[in-house]
Amino acid sequence: MTSRLLMSFRSAAPGPDPAEDAPGSTRPTAILDLEHPLTAAFADRVRREARARGAATDRERLRTAHGLIASAVRPVYSVDDLRRVSRTLRLGRGSCSQRMAVLEAVARSLGVPTRVRGLLVDGAFWYPRFPGLRPLVPEDVLLAWPEFLLDGVWVPVADLFAGHGTRGVGTDGAGTGGSGADGGAPAGGGFTNSGPETLFEAVARTAVDWDAPPACAGSAPCDLSAHLRTGLGRFTSRDELFARHGQTLCLAARTLAEPVLGRWSAGAGAKDAGDRAAA
Repeated sequence: MTSRLLMSFRSAAPGPDPAEDAPGSTRPTAILDLEHPLTAAFADRVRREARARGAATDRERLRTAHGLIASAVRPVYSVDDLRRVSRTLRLGRGSCSQRMAVLEAVARSLGVPTRVRGLLVDGAFWYPRFPGLRPLVPEDVLLAWPEFLLDGVWVPVADLFAGHGTRGVGTDGAGTGGSGADGGAPAGGGFTNSGPETLFEAVARTAVDWDAPPACAGSAPCDLSAHLRTGLGRFTSRDELFARHGQTLCLAARTLAEPVLGRWSAGAGAKDAGDRAAA
């Protein structure tokens, strides 16, 4: 059972339907605050690290950025999708969506256009993370799935590491996948949405696909299509997506949940979350 009581009343805001060929942009937005000193400093750090590693292409720079974000921003269950990138960097913790926003901000700072695909995902996809709280899990969850314009082609975040010879090892030199025996997803398996590994880490370790092309349909590790309720089209920014469709939780639910979920580390138990919230 999932809940609709805590969800926003979701209806598309007035305006034209999003185009499949949304142009994307390198401009700052309210969420992607590129000009904030913390965001700019992190982008500079990525540039320096990429040069030190000999990362010569935009794709390689974004892989470097992904690894640095995975190390610098602890994964938690924050529910504020409108949080500015600079605040996520200041706190040093963020949800999967917030960490992807950091990656988008870095990309735009590097001159790489970004856009997002809006996805409504079945709330049951998150059951493994909240086994005792299933009645409170939203019926569906709105995801902003980033895409990057590389060599004239739009590349989803899940494909940044496609063909990468060291997939399964983060670009910061540390493993980004789960540790198997230590509670994470097995290094060679698909994404299970349980344990410390989130979608943000998983894309560097294993293929992730929401559309189930023939090569990955059915039970293949990369197939998450059974969890996709509907696609909402592409938007030039995540700001546009959330302005049009709202956030997953209503304001009251976000206000009550954020103090706990915003400190609840991915893979940690409920008692650990309570201890963090009280700290």
